[in-house]
Amino acid sequence: MPHEHEDDPLRPPRDPGAPYELTVLNPATEEVVATVPGATAADVDRAVTRAAAAQRGWAALAPADRARALRRFAAAVDARIGELAALEVREAGHTIGNARWEAGNVRDLLDYAAGGVERLTGRQIPVPGGIDLTILEPLGVIGVIAPWNFPMPIAAWGVAPALAAGNAVLLKPAETTPLTALRLAEVGREAGLPEHLFQVLPGTGPVAGDALVAHPGVAKIVFTGSTRVGKAIMAKCAAQVKRVTLELGGKSPNIVFADADIEAAAASAPMAFLDNSGQDCCARTRILVQDTVYDRFLELLAPGIEAVRVGDPADERTQMGPLISRAQLDRVRGYVPGELPGVRGDCPTGPGFWFPPTLLTGLAPDAPAAVEEVFGPVAVVLPFTDEDDAVRLANATEYGLSGSLWTRDLGRALRVSRAVAAGNLSVNSHSSVRYWTPFGGYKQSGLGRELGPDALTAFTETKNIFLSTEV
Repeated sequence: MPHEHEDDPLRPPRDPGAPYELTVLNPATEEVVATVPGATAADVDRAVTRAAAAQRGWAALAPADRARALRRFAAAVDARIGELAALEVREAGHTIGNARWEAGNVRDLLDYAAGGVERLTGRQIPVPGGIDLTILEPLGVIGVIAPWNFPMPIAAWGVAPALAAGNAVLLKPAETTPLTALRLAEVGREAGLPEHLFQVLPGTGPVAGDALVAHPGVAKIVFTGSTRVGKAIMAKCAAQVKRVTLELGGKSPNIVFADADIEAAAASAPMAFLDNSGQDCCARTRILVQDTVYDRFLELLAPGIEAVRVGDPADERTQMGPLISRAQLDRVRGYVPGELPGVRGDCPTGPGFWFPPTLLTGLAPDAPAAVEEVFGPVAVVLPFTDEDDAVRLANATEYGLSGSLWTRDLGRALRVSRAVAAGNLSVNSHSSVRYWTPFGGYKQSGLGRELGPDALTAFTETKNIFLSTEV
């Protein structure tokens, strides 16, 4: 996810001890929504100390008590979905429908994690001379660095299972979207979470983020963002042999075979790359279509792109809102210079970070827009000849996060799903993320897996105990 302009550790840092503020803009109007004090290195250090003390008491609770606390937190979020969604619209420019779903997803993640607390079991392993047991113990203090594209749910991917496993959490939201994170921490305290167990540290990457990554009292970092920043964080964690989970960029293919339901594939393709204004690492921005149905597919696809309603994200009828910032708008514009061939929809003019839905045709398969993560409402369409050619094109990128394929042939669906180097594939649909199932990428798209039934174990140590029966 290319947001280096915000959380870039290679950017010249400010004095880590100097006070500063973050200015939150409404992406649809460019008006100031709020100013928020930024966390300094000293603030991070104090937060780690407080979190470590809170974590010891939290881990000592009976599992059922931790589970009940998380369910109370989930219920409190559920009671405030409208409030949280409205805040997300103002700070992130998300459509109101998407924002309500995101707040609801936080609730669901907390509920799902609560169900895992009492099932976080070890094993009894047969060995000679005694009994061998494994115990899963919490790591301690977890640092979660969340992105701006889905501020609430992606933060909860780390926060919910880490808390459920008995850890404390320090969440550093993106510079542009700290407000929902701060409110979620307040809701957690209102619901009865122990003081300092879940803290939010708004701030810049080079100050708050770097201090969180470097702090010896933080046992693990969970980062979602660009591959470049993820590599820098991984290098800093390596110095302390600190655990890290990285969910990074993507350039996901949407592969349409001639035997597919072409009408259904074309109807679903626009929002597969335009949802959240294309600011989604799973966006299907490389549309690969078998050459024998290429022209027909374009005929069906173009009207769908042109009809997407772009505008006020608070309007229930809006399908696509603005980009997050001026810097992101400039980046997206850089991939669509001049009058490239393709299809374009409409978007507002005037204040706000607006870019129209855009489909590019006639590009070379190795053109920057075809292989790099644009992170905006831009897709390319490329023809392929046969199954092998489709797989070759699908894998011709450094990323490997997600993808779709459309076919009526079950054998082909399984063959191509196995052959495409990506962590999450969907047949005849565009789903990538479900909190019930594991999520993560191949290649430059990340390291580790989040969500699913094993999410809690990613925040634990395995302790092995042997009890001799021969004494």
